[in-house]
Amino acid sequence: MNHPWYVIANPTAGKGMVRKRWPALQQRIAGVLPVGEFALSEYKGHAIELAQQAVEKGYRKILAVGGDGTNHEVANGIMMQQALPSREVTYALLPIGTGNDWIKTHGLPRPMDKALDVIRAGKTAFQDIGLIHYHKDGKPLQRYFLNVAGLAYDGYIGKKSEERRYATRNKLFYLMLVVSCLFEYELRRAIVEGGGRRIEGRFYTINLGICRYSGGGMQLAPHAIPDDGQFAVTTAGALSRAGVLLNTYRFYNGTIASHPKVEAFYAKSLEVKAAEGEPPTLLEADGEFLGETPARFSILPSALRFIIP
Repeated sequence: MNHPWYVIANPTAGKGMVRKRWPALQQRIAGVLPVGEFALSEYKGHAIELAQQAVEKGYRKILAVGGDGTNHEVANGIMMQQALPSREVTYALLPIGTGNDWIKTHGLPRPMDKALDVIRAGKTAFQDIGLIHYHKDGKPLQRYFLNVAGLAYDGYIGKKSEERRYATRNKLFYLMLVVSCLFEYELRRAIVEGGGRRIEGRFYTINLGICRYSGGGMQLAPHAIPDDGQFAVTTAGALSRAGVLLNTYRFYNGTIASHPKVEAFYAKSLEVKAAEGEPPTLLEADGEFLGETPARFSILPSALRFIIP
């Protein structure tokens, strides 16, 4: 049965290109795919609500138009809806964003015509989804993620990115933010437990990867496999600022685990909490700042059906 698509677009994606060209973009998508409804997200978290409502209204195909942030929200809406198992919804992303990290792992094309051709072909696969129980302002919350979750320095960058939204407009601004945060961030002592390990120390970064790429092409979890039922975990200890700068190339070429202060392993669940007397460690997922520890991570195997080439 040829179910219609429910299309959710972020109007600010592509440096505002979606908003500027929305009528033409709708026409272009509808010329390739059977579309039931189009919707524009209006505020942070709105795409979560729209995706959830769409499935509960009867839609079984959801197309997101935007970058990694939109990808994160729409996937969360699919996971949060109560109408049916998430595996029964087909998801696709039309990548119009700055980073577009999630598509790199799966080899999804970025050019619009090629991406629409892939979506029209309808080939699907499954990937794992991560579930995080965490805290914000003392309140326990939960969120799903489909790419990479990061703590410590990564969480700090996520927080600053939220405060300085201009920094996400292009890769140069984002790189400047990353460098400035390096000189602002103070390492916090934390405890990581999972995968048969207990690690306590001052962490520069802690990453849990379902997919490989984050932060505009970095490979902080290069051993990630999207459908193996476990997180690829990377922890980096107390590197100096100079040490971070000298080893930046490792973040991009997939050799981060070869550094002596880095541990890479797999875990089906993980817990991160502050060491005694230490402040909480900050947390982001898929580039979106969430909150802080204590945080528990669990894997949901093959929970998302999505379009692949």
